[in-house]
Amino acid sequence: MSFSPCNYNTSDISTFELHVDSMLPKRINDPIHGLMEFDDWVIQFIDTPHFQRLRNIKQLGTTYYVFPGASHNRFEHSIGVAHLAYSLVKGLQDRQPDLEVEKDLECVTLAALCHDLGHGPFSHAFDNEVIPRTRPNIEWKHEIGSEKMFDHLLETNEIDFELGTDDVKFIKALIAGDWSKCPNRSRYLFDVVANKRNSIDVDKFDYLERDCYYLGMKSVFDFSRLMRYSRVVDEQIAYYFKECYNIYELFQTRYSLHKQVYNHRVGKAIEYMLCDALVEADSILGISKSIDNPEDYLQLNDTILNQIEFSKEPGLAKSREIINRIRTRKLYKFVDEYLVSDELKDHLTEQKINAREIIAHQGENDRLEEDDIIVDRLKLNYAMNDKNPVDYVKFYNQYNLDETFNLTKSQVSYFVPEKYEEISIRIFARKPEKMKPIQECFRKLLKIHAPHNTIPNEEITPSRGYTLPEVYETSKKRRHSSQSSNDQRISKHRVSIINS
Repeated sequence: MSFSPCNYNTSDISTFELHVDSMLPKRINDPIHGLMEFDDWVIQFIDTPHFQRLRNIKQLGTTYYVFPGASHNRFEHSIGVAHLAYSLVKGLQDRQPDLEVEKDLECVTLAALCHDLGHGPFSHAFDNEVIPRTRPNIEWKHEIGSEKMFDHLLETNEIDFELGTDDVKFIKALIAGDWSKCPNRSRYLFDVVANKRNSIDVDKFDYLERDCYYLGMKSVFDFSRLMRYSRVVDEQIAYYFKECYNIYELFQTRYSLHKQVYNHRVGKAIEYMLCDALVEADSILGISKSIDNPEDYLQLNDTILNQIEFSKEPGLAKSREIINRIRTRKLYKFVDEYLVSDELKDHLTEQKINAREIIAHQGENDRLEEDDIIVDRLKLNYAMNDKNPVDYVKFYNQYNLDETFNLTKSQVSYFVPEKYEEISIRIFARKPEKMKPIQECFRKLLKIHAPHNTIPNEEITPSRGYTLPEVYETSKKRRHSSQSSNDQRISKHRVSIINS
């Protein structure tokens, strides 16, 4: 980038300084990536209401209610992804100059920047629960919303950056990760933002590192090495073969975060409460209809909770009650969990294990209703269902940079996983006082549907760690009882001191 003052009237100092300032890259200091530099045209997209909206959408949704450090938002994550996308593609083009194509770098950077514009309140909770429950016949995911919001951003903001119709189409295809929408553009670029080939992309690079940082956890995965030792071969991003174990660490880190954090039992209980509140408020506030109108969706973010909480609208009373329970920590309760083996997948299906079937096995005095129970079927994997994503990664060595090969597990380590997906059935109770009968009914149902001739009885029973005692008190009563016991012990200790 160069600038010649001879082209301007230097007597007009303010105009001169303004032009110089606009040509200098904008520096943003980030706790994950350090100083990130962006040209003015990127900043113009950042400084729009559509992108600024992401400041009010938590990256980890209700996980923040369990891990207080996880207060980061989609805003900084999206900027980080744009920085990594630019750095990765620029590095590839510098190392392989024949890859450089006009506008490719800019389009990939914009796709990375805008890939999360379509997220609703509390991120994935909106996609996975609110929309399916309020509009079950609508196909919706946040990538669809991102494409709509990107179109609206271009229509309603004056941005001094030329994008042709083909470029806009290309950017939206990159967000979707769908090369078939733009088969005339370089195939390897679709590996950068939303990689459907093997799920290695800069979106994961940023959120794994960023989430670990704000959660106070350590990540052993090193994305910088992966970026440095990447190159394009046969229209696909390939990696130096010694990075194979680092790639396994990527997917293991992702799995661990889903297992320990993203699907934390308490965080999930709060997510169900939040979604119940939004679903109850939908008929009054038209939350789900906002996905049809970008103008309405622009106003929708995490602050919808405050809007409901402080409203005097009578129709929002039930939603306010649920939100108040979240504030006062009177939460839905985790009841039980069962890790489904491969032998039982065909037996413990959604049709056989659901709230209706659970209450069918209640006792006379249990008084359980279908709405008391939430059945959560949790699938955790290495991002490609039951497949090993590393099987779809191409590697090269130092002797032939333009020839790729695959690596089998036995060529990497005998400690890599044998399976790549697990399914758990988790049960939650909306009313804590009904936890015990719900657990008993769920465990009866498991034993009924499991084939006793092939599965030992002990393998059908969930972990003893979740087993409730015969006489179970709710958490509030237990805290009160515990406090009373402490008071009694303190009193007895004081008496003994006086007597001594």
